[in-house]
Amino acid sequence: MKPFTRILAAIDFSESSECAFDYALTLATQFDAELTIIHVINEPVDLRGFYVPHISFEQLEKEIEESAVAMMGTFCSSKLGTFSNYKSAIVTGIPYDEITSAAARIDASLIVMGTHGRTGLDHLLFGSTAERVVRAASCPVLTVRLPAA
Repeated sequence: MKPFTRILAAIDFSESSECAFDYALTLATQFDAELTIIHVINEPVDLRGFYVPHISFEQLEKEIEESAVAMMGTFCSSKLGTFSNYKSAIVTGIPYDEITSAAARIDASLIVMGTHGRTGLDHLLFGSTAERVVRAASCPVLTVRLPAA
C-alpha cells in the first residue's frame, strides 16, 4: 500500500461530513500527511429573469460564499486542534467534479468524504456525490456513513 501523503477531505458541514472528517484527520495525523479541506458551493440555479424579492442574484452568491467562509473558519478552529499541516478551500461548481478536480490538482493519495445514505427515489432524484467521486477519482476514496442511531 502506498503511504497517504496528501489527503483531501470533502465537507458540506453536515453531521455525515463531520464524521468523515474525523477519519481524515486521524489518517492525516497518523501518516503525517498534508490535509486539504474542501467545501463545494453547489452551482446555484440561475434565477436571473425571475422575480426573487429583496436580493439580487449576485448578492445571493456573495452571501452564500461569505457564509461558507465563516462556516469553514468555525469548522477548522473547532475540529483541527493542534493539527497545522492543512489547507482549506471553498469553490463553486458541481460537487463531484470539483472534488475530483481538486484531488487531481493536489495529487491527493486519498479522498475522504461522508455519504448521506440516500436510497430509493431520493437517490434516483438527487444522485450521490460520493458515488460519482468514487467512479471518477484517480485515487482511493474512503466514504464514511454515520453510525446507525
